[in-house]
Amino acid sequence: MNRLQEVLSHNEQFVNNKEYEQYKTTKYPDKNMVILTCMDTRLTDLLPKAMNVGHGDAKIIKNAGALVSHPFGSIMRSILVAVYSLNAKEVFVVAHHDCGMTGLSANQILDKSILSGISREKIDILRHAGIDIDNWLKGFTNGAESVEESVYSIRNHPLFPKDVPVHGLIIDPETGKLDVIVDGNEHIEKSNKDDLRHSI
Repeated sequence: MNRLQEVLSHNEQFVNNKEYEQYKTTKYPDKNMVILTCMDTRLTDLLPKAMNVGHGDAKIIKNAGALVSHPFGSIMRSILVAVYSLNAKEVFVVAHHDCGMTGLSANQILDKSILSGISREKIDILRHAGIDIDNWLKGFTNGAESVEESVYSIRNHPLFPKDVPVHGLIIDPETGKLDVIVDGNEHIEKSNKDDLRHSI
């Protein structure tokens, strides 16, 4: 049995046994949170448990590295939809130690793509078409800095509301311990004080 058949066989039993009933909830997050985190397999169950997030509590967006790499990409769009359409009132960017994006270079990915049958010509065509493929595929050198950059990108997006806190954290993928890199509440308090000072 291949993996697809295995999934479909399990799914048939899952539906027939009505196991889905325990997961019924609404599309609105009960804790009004949206979490951007890494797709690392170690975080699948660990991160929600470590953050006390149960089924239906939060919108969870995953990608490689918990990065907002483009201000008008799908990650930022998902965050805006969560805030404006799905009642999210806080954003959490949660990266993790020992991330596969740390130190990743475009060459590592491109070399493996060539070994998988992608021609160098295709890669050259992308580069000549103006696509910065090297920057698009590169990782980061420091997890804390990447969290700060993603928080900054979200908070300063022209369509993002200024009264929604954006927090940045790093989780230990072994123990689940969370370390705060950016406290979004402190930023909002500071902004409010600055606004008050300028209005006087």
